[in-house]
Amino acid sequence: MLRIRGALVAFVLAAALPGCKIIKTPTPEEKAAAAAKSAFDPATKVEAIWQSQVLPTIDKRAGDIKTVLQAVASSPDEAGAKYGNPRKQASSPWTYAVKLSGKIVAADTASRAGTLDVDVDGDGKADAKVQIGPAVRGTALRDALDFLDFNEFRNQIEWAQFGKAFNEKANSSFLAALPRDGLTGKPITVTGAFPLPASGQLPLITPSALTLGQ
Repeated sequence: MLRIRGALVAFVLAAALPGCKIIKTPTPEEKAAAAAKSAFDPATKVEAIWQSQVLPTIDKRAGDIKTVLQAVASSPDEAGAKYGNPRKQASSPWTYAVKLSGKIVAADTASRAGTLDVDVDGDGKADAKVQIGPAVRGTALRDALDFLDFNEFRNQIEWAQFGKAFNEKANSSFLAALPRDGLTGKPITVTGAFPLPASGQLPLITPSALTLGQ
């Protein structure tokens, strides 16, 4: 009886062996390659849409800064629906796309978060601040785009990295090439976006395009 049982067990084991699947443990190199392949790359994602979607969308949606500021003073929500992103997250402030042409009346280039004060109506007073980096604050360019959706990202960290990548793209595309001396008094044309400013504060514009005159 014991021999029969032993033979039966041996038969079952032998029959099971061909169906077994051996799973190979990945090497550290293979794990690293797989992680790199699935890693989020915000710079590449921004690069892929910059020329084809980002610049045309902001340019089309942008209003003259005086018109936009008047609309904001009247109704931030209505101004946001017209010049901003109606699909923004409910808790996020409105961000507005604008165009402006004027004269630089002050330049802060000593700080890494450099800015230009621009007079657009000829009264000699600044009507807006334009960020020129190299450290660009906020996520205005990302937030002005209605074709982007937070829910397409895995988490808040990726969303924040994506927003920062827009600033880095603007910096590498044109801001880094700006001179840092002799800017006051020069004419300037800017297209960009700004978040709803605090009461009494100038709009802080992150440019998507900037042309400096002589």
